[in-house]
Amino acid sequence: MGTSERDLVVRTITAVADGVIAIELADPDGGALAPWSPGAHLDLVLPNGLTRQYSLCGDVDDTSRYRIGVLREPQSRGGSEWLHTEPAVGDRLTVRGPRNNFALVDAAHHVFVAGGIGVTPLLPMLDAVRRRGGSWQMIYGGRTRDAMAFRGELPPEVEIVPQDEAGHPDLGRLLDDPKPGTLVYCCGPAGLIEAVQQQCAGWGDPDAVRYELFAAPDAEDDSADQQPFEVELAHTGTSFVVRPGESILTRAVAAGADIDFDCRDGICGSCETPILDGRADHRDHVLTAAEQDEQSCLMICVSRSATPRLVLDL
Repeated sequence: MGTSERDLVVRTITAVADGVIAIELADPDGGALAPWSPGAHLDLVLPNGLTRQYSLCGDVDDTSRYRIGVLREPQSRGGSEWLHTEPAVGDRLTVRGPRNNFALVDAAHHVFVAGGIGVTPLLPMLDAVRRRGGSWQMIYGGRTRDAMAFRGELPPEVEIVPQDEAGHPDLGRLLDDPKPGTLVYCCGPAGLIEAVQQQCAGWGDPDAVRYELFAAPDAEDDSADQQPFEVELAHTGTSFVVRPGESILTRAVAAGADIDFDCRDGICGSCETPILDGRADHRDHVLTAAEQDEQSCLMICVSRSATPRLVLDL
């Protein structure tokens, strides 16, 4: 959905767990908000210069408000700390979106795996599956019971696993013998997502696990193995060479291209760009394996070219 910025008013701020608040945002004039689907997020453009993505976790049918959950992370770069300390009810926040890089796909059976604040995008997904009478399982792990946000909104069938009481979720029991047509949706720390991927590696379907990261995993510096390649921006005819250690995004912005971008880590989807010619060397954490194979677009903040030349729809 839209990428233009607009201001919304803070309607409520509520503590929903130790270190977690829920913020409800509404149109200042009381108008209906843009529709969204399970898995969507908002970009919050903060006055301190940061832009952060937060999953929408309210009722998709309620167009009067958006709800996000924010974990306070004092060691982060300051987005969550600002949201926990600065806004008050009635203040305005600048947002972009909603945008959905983590859409819920129909399946014979859904398994939802949440870790900590990663429960937020899964709440509306679970609600959607339950409303249509679908088959599902869900496991939700967290540090302590009191730190697990929105726990009281979940049905009793959800397995709650506080680490201080029960250790880590038993992924083997959950995933070793999947029902036919199962899709797994996972959100949480990178270690949890990696463990789920490893548990499902033998399923034979690289897209059986759908996930969303809140931070990019640590990556080794592979600039020594990278090859230079040429990029042409089709709208202007501008061409440039992307050298090892450089990104397409950096060179495109320097060439005057008008591009939405934020994370620079391949996890937010803001810089998704259509490919007109050539093939991408995909390095993002947004597109599924099938979507990457389509070679119709790439995330220019991290991905490179698998061919000597790329022509982009910029």
